[in-house]
Amino acid sequence: MSSLISALPTFYSSSIGKKFLVALTGGFLVLFVLGHMIGNLLIFVGPEAINEYGHMLQTAGHGMLVWVARLFIFGAIGVHAWATISLTKANRAARVQRYGFEATQVASKSSRVMILSGLTILAFFIYHILHFTVHAGNDYGSYMTTVNGEQVHDVYRMVIAGFSWLPASVFYIIAMALLCSHLSHGVSSMFQTVGLNTEKTAPFYHKVGWAYALLILAGNCSIPIAICFFGYGR
Repeated sequence: MSSLISALPTFYSSSIGKKFLVALTGGFLVLFVLGHMIGNLLIFVGPEAINEYGHMLQTAGHGMLVWVARLFIFGAIGVHAWATISLTKANRAARVQRYGFEATQVASKSSRVMILSGLTILAFFIYHILHFTVHAGNDYGSYMTTVNGEQVHDVYRMVIAGFSWLPASVFYIIAMALLCSHLSHGVSSMFQTVGLNTEKTAPFYHKVGWAYALLILAGNCSIPIAICFFGYGR
């Protein structure tokens, strides 16, 4: 047992170990994104549905469960980013040594696009937390309503108010488009990492990745589009 534990740092420092971490954390984040979208779509069911859902999240485990979940999410994002960047650097170095100057130029262009999209998604995630969770620069935390005779946070009113502001909705839609690009590649790559992707199955998993990404894009973007551009809930 002790030898297994001592071997773990060596495994995770290897390229195979890092790929495993990328797949593991990526799978967790993929499931989180889907669950988060399903919960958010309750806004179309009505105020009571999404307010009950929000109250359940905020009170589960005496209010501690949501913070445990957030720690796991932050940790998964951190590990995912670290492992991905490490693998990208290693792959770039290998291409430089093997192919020379021309390959270096191609790798640089690709890396610039990935870094830009990744930083945009990270900036959106931080903004989203500040906007709807910390309530920085707004009074959304004071929005209250009654559900089943109990006073709860008015999540419905908060989301309507948040996405009624055009810049917030536009930023959200742009971030979701970039997330869609990441997911389309990431979901199919997970199958390859765990050894399920072959030459025959690759096209199928590629389609699965795009189908999942477009599902997330359509579901998440439907909320700001309905509120900001069609006046839903206002």
